[in-house]
Amino acid sequence: MTEPRRRRPASSAFLLDLLARQLRDLGSPGGQVLEVVDVGGGTGGVATALAADGHRVTVVDPSPDALASLERRTAEAGLQGRITGRQGDAADLVDVLGPRSTDVVVCHRVLEVVDSAADALAGMAAVLRPGGVLSLLVSQRHAMVLGSALAGHVALARRAYADRTHFDHDQVVGLVERAGFTVLASHGVGAVSAYVAEALLDAEPGARAELAALEAEVSQDPAFRALAPQLHVFGRLGAAENPVGAPVAVD
Repeated sequence: MTEPRRRRPASSAFLLDLLARQLRDLGSPGGQVLEVVDVGGGTGGVATALAADGHRVTVVDPSPDALASLERRTAEAGLQGRITGRQGDAADLVDVLGPRSTDVVVCHRVLEVVDSAADALAGMAAVLRPGGVLSLLVSQRHAMVLGSALAGHVALARRAYADRTHFDHDQVVGLVERAGFTVLASHGVGAVSAYVAEALLDAEPGARAELAALEAEVSQDPAFRALAPQLHVFGRLGAAENPVGAPVAVD
């Protein structure tokens, strides 16, 4: 008997839906196949979703084991020819891919672990074609503080609050803009759902749908966005105008 597929957490489902809508709005009204690079994409959680939407995705990851799992996952999903794995990391994107070689760079949960966030973003800008876009997901300092405190680790919460090397919204936006991007939108991811137990959602009919709607509603509210475990920033290289003539939806 086939095991039932696990339901995506509300925050992950919200992020993938948000990114899919943002990318759909990049091209002509009839849609456009985009060349996407997923930096540190690992086993392909994001890549398979984007490839299923018709895009061509190259996953760049330093782990051979992750790339092997990506290959198996791609085959199981029937997405051969739409997903390619390349060994490398954020520091050598230009060497791996070549300059001005892609339409979209996806960088989720990677910027926190690189040696230089500024250098990594510069490399991402270098592989994008003019008008290309960046999907950036980073962990946020305020949520680290709150999560640690709620778990009873108050000393850890205090250290997280004092550690200014962890990102917050303004810091991330500043880094992205200095790398040559115009920020089109920023959303908190998990602003509510990260603090709601999964068991509670199963106990109340319709709770998951209501939570998904609430996540979308509060994701751009500055107060809730600051407390979200992750921040998603969507930016365009250069000016905000769409080079193919269609407006970009940022909501």
